[in-house]
Amino acid sequence: MTVRAVLFDFSGTLFRLEQDESWLSGLVDSAGREWDVEAQTELMRRMTAPMGKVAELPEEYQQAWEQRDLDPELHRKVYLEVLRSSGVDDPEQARALYSSLVDPDCWTPYPDTEPVVRGLHESGVRTAVISNIAFDIRPAFDRIGIGELFDSVLMSYVEGVIKPDPKLFLRGCERLGVAPEEALMIGDSTEADGAATEVGCRFELVEPLPTSERPDALSRAVAEHGIVL
Repeated sequence: MTVRAVLFDFSGTLFRLEQDESWLSGLVDSAGREWDVEAQTELMRRMTAPMGKVAELPEEYQQAWEQRDLDPELHRKVYLEVLRSSGVDDPEQARALYSSLVDPDCWTPYPDTEPVVRGLHESGVRTAVISNIAFDIRPAFDRIGIGELFDSVLMSYVEGVIKPDPKLFLRGCERLGVAPEEALMIGDSTEADGAATEVGCRFELVEPLPTSERPDALSRAVAEHGIVL
């Protein structure tokens, strides 16, 4: 069946929160040692991991972690705790790092995000973003000129549903006016995004690599399903 619509994840798929040296400048652990590159990279991974447990959290934070992408206040609460439990002991630095996490201007697009989204739009293929997220990501799209190209943007904290719940994929297809069998989901998590196959969508996995190391994964993903841009 011809693909009439493409559904995209956001983090690790269209955009990535890239490490910025200025965010971690002066960051020291409890012993007063500066964080090395490996520790900084692990901290960034914990801040953007789509699924799974990223840190040892007190019991009172477990439910907040599971529900974080449904409520901005829960999201802030639990990520500040993730930062604290990861060794960011200075509350001011933790708040600054969290502010970067939820600032759309701090996210970097993959090299082929704009041309692929624009190419799909010009080819008549409908597009949507389906993201587990607790802040408004649409300014990131507007910043690179593709905000008006998406037919729909579904954010979990607005929709009240998080992936891998099938309702979110079905809702996305409904808003695009296509059957699930006519839609391709592209994302970086087999667990969260790959659940689209349970309702009949196709799925293509992309790796959440640094943007400099992944120049054309989105282009290759749509080409795998017969879409020529």
